Amino acid sequence: MKLTFSAASPFARKVRIAAIELGLIDQIEFVPTSVAPATPNDEYSKITPLKKLPVLILDDGSVILDSYVIVEYLDELAGGGKLIPASGPDRWKVKSDHSMLQGMLDSMLLCRYENMVRPKELKWQGWADDHWNRAWRGMARFNDKAEVLSRPLDIVQIALACVLGYADFRYPDCGWRKAYPNLDTFNQRMLERPSIKISLPPAT
Repeated sequence: MKLTFSAASPFARKVRIAAIELGLIDQIEFVPTSVAPATPNDEYSKITPLKKLPVLILDDGSVILDSYVIVEYLDELAGGGKLIPASGPDRWKVKSDHSMLQGMLDSMLLCRYENMVRPKELKWQGWADDHWNRAWRGMARFNDKAEVLSRPLDIVQIALACVLGYADFRYPDCGWRKAYPNLDTFNQRMLERPSIKISLPPAT
């Protein structure tokens, strides 16, 4: 299998962590891939017109899109039910919580694009602020989810660690640790896991 990735992508990081935790990391070849707004990448667009990271390319050439779907595939490959509940109410709770975290990452990425990439004369600060507030309020929601923060490792905890890691990477002065002490404690515990620690994005 091949995984397109960037060390800066929290979505690719999520898959990498899952692959390590599931014991599948040695079965995946990581293919460095560059994608950026307004920057063509015709070769990658042939793989996915959405031009998003990551995608998993199977040995038969078929492509699996979206970090959650890739993790779901890997979880099933590893026997199922290890990171995503196989059935029942817990499955839908986990999928819903993960969707919120995925949306938070999307908003943080869009906020960065607006502030750092868009030409100054075209910037819309209110739009960027709105996206940041979505992520910030999402952190508040998870800061109060004691059960999520303390249960055995699953895809929600992995995604939350990626949210916090991306906040440190791209918004180091945002103050999430002070605002959300429960998330700080959770993050410190997660960093004790090799999969979390070795997959941190590069220092800025």
